[in-house]
Amino acid sequence: MMCSHLRPSIPQLLSLRLLGTVASRSVAAKQPDLLSATLAFEDPSAFRVKTWGELLRALGVFRLCSFPVLVNNCGKLMSIARTLLGRRGFSLLLRPTVYAQFVAGEDEGEISQSMEKMSQLGLRPMLAVPIEEDLGESTGEKRYDDNMEAMLECVRMSHSNAWSTDPMMQLKITALLSPELCASVNKVRVLVDAEYTYMNPALSLVTMAMMKKFNKDGAWIWNTYQCYLKESRSLLLEALQLAKMEGFCLGVKLVRGAYMDKESKLAEKEGRPDPIHRCWEDTNVSYNGSLDVMLDHISQKPERYRIIVASHNEESVRHAAKRMEELGIDKDGGSVCFGQLLGMCDHVSLTLAKEGYAVYKSVPYGSVDDTLPYLVRRAQENRTVLQGIRKERDLLRKELYRRLRLRKASS
Repeated sequence: MMCSHLRPSIPQLLSLRLLGTVASRSVAAKQPDLLSATLAFEDPSAFRVKTWGELLRALGVFRLCSFPVLVNNCGKLMSIARTLLGRRGFSLLLRPTVYAQFVAGEDEGEISQSMEKMSQLGLRPMLAVPIEEDLGESTGEKRYDDNMEAMLECVRMSHSNAWSTDPMMQLKITALLSPELCASVNKVRVLVDAEYTYMNPALSLVTMAMMKKFNKDGAWIWNTYQCYLKESRSLLLEALQLAKMEGFCLGVKLVRGAYMDKESKLAEKEGRPDPIHRCWEDTNVSYNGSLDVMLDHISQKPERYRIIVASHNEESVRHAAKRMEELGIDKDGGSVCFGQLLGMCDHVSLTLAKEGYAVYKSVPYGSVDDTLPYLVRRAQENRTVLQGIRKERDLLRKELYRRLRLRKASS
């Protein structure tokens, strides 16, 4: 029913897409001339807030993640370990290590404890229910009913706890709608994740319909734009035009994207052009260019547009901070925030929070059994990120050596 209200705009969207494609070629990403020393992300003191256990755990987990053979085969290896150790033994192995690094906890008590500590560090949680489905994985209507209950519980937790400041949550629409066919708003901002290109048109249509219904007085429903796709800029410009024409606020989660390998292989198999940018540099230009477009709109009407710069890329983070300063956008005014994954890129997150920016950490939660498939899929999708955490590992090591020197000097 909601989708029918958008139909008058569809013919206009066709011409807008053509305009957006042309515009995407002409919008150049502006590189900052001078970088603030505070945002160089070279200072290991950002990790002084971590306990000895957290420091050692992060070093160990990141060391394991630096081996491609472990990341690429983590699903198989974990399955073997579960078989050999049994469910209880496997849980005892995972809980204090990988699970504790990347997952907030299993029940509301554990989650609240993790989130309160995060809040004390100036970081904001963005809860993520670790459920999704791909083609051929549908398990029936009861599964979708259960997923809906989990999503509503996530809304309740996000809204009702003291650690929730301007709460957000992530939503995989394929957890609620069958992928083969492809809200409750309680003052919680719902960020709808993008997925595979063969699903995205239907998911975007549903998301835009929800925006039209719920985003009259603010950006409560957000859509995700994957900048490794060649069409990402035109899709963003199209959404901006639609928001203006239909009179709703636009919330944007800007990411590079995580399905690169599968998208390229599928395009090759089907004999169609690869939807992914040809190189990493082109993706960076796409990301920073789309970021500039959104920041320009925000500087003019901050009450109508919002963005979360969801990136582990230090250059893009600095670029965003520089443009915010140039355009006079408040660090914590609500229109611009930053986002990274729980357990990763803490040297960026903690530094940004210390400098007064709004920073969210994507926080999956649930039991070991519930979160394991989610973590395996994220590890495989983000293998380039996991293999590129050498800098964070080096900063953690420097902080560890500093503590050891202090202990030796005091003994």
